[in-house]
Amino acid sequence: MKKNPVKVALRAGEPQVGTWLSFGDLTATRLLARVGFPWLTIDLEHSPIDWNQAAMLIGAIADAGCVPLVRVPEGRHDHIKRVLDAGAHGIIVPMVNTVEQAKAAIAAAKYPPQGNRSVGGATHALNFDATAGDYYKYANDEILVVLQTESPEGVDNAEEIYALEGVDAIFVGPNDLRAQMRTPDGTDPTVEEFEAMLARIVAAGKKTGTPVGLHVQTIDDVNQRVAEGWQFIALGSDLKMLVTQAQELISGLNPEEEASDLARY
Repeated sequence: MKKNPVKVALRAGEPQVGTWLSFGDLTATRLLARVGFPWLTIDLEHSPIDWNQAAMLIGAIADAGCVPLVRVPEGRHDHIKRVLDAGAHGIIVPMVNTVEQAKAAIAAAKYPPQGNRSVGGATHALNFDATAGDYYKYANDEILVVLQTESPEGVDNAEEIYALEGVDAIFVGPNDLRAQMRTPDGTDPTVEEFEAMLARIVAAGKKTGTPVGLHVQTIDDVNQRVAEGWQFIALGSDLKMLVTQAQELISGLNPEEEASDLARY
């Protein structure tokens, strides 16, 4: 059965920079799976990708030798079980604010006795080049479990969550964390307040020995965050890459016109 190289690298303290998929396009995914990213995450939380599309994308990524991860819509047992049975090599679970939520997500990703994932499916073994028997025997060792810290409550509970057995990495969605930090009157946190919150996450990760990561948009951001101690880093997305390149081309054709507000994607 294939090993999960991203899981191995994170345990060794090596940064792993991948990207996000929100289009659900098979051809685009096949191409991105071969450019050199160690992992690609299919986003089922904020995209219209359906389960059948997701299964095809997972297989295409795995066949290319890249690690297919899936962000589930929510940390429900059925969501986690379904993407793993479709052959994902790992899950990313959004909005994990409490120890109880973290334990439930971890259990759903692990076969007994470590968890309560039920036995079934077919393409999970296929995507690991394994027999069904070997998959059931070794899946708990190879599945990557990534939990998202996206609120002040999650940061307050960070050390206890990150120390749980079965947590392989933590991931921060900066936009959600920033939104959750707004005051009751809707005021956004200052840059200093936001960076202080991120520093608490890095500190909790170092204390518990758990790799932490976040979403960034530029190579400079990657270098800065790696220097700060972040490891599991998402650089842009298929959507961001397409729109940014198109905007650069249009700006070259029409230098007098302002860039489209799609830049925010």
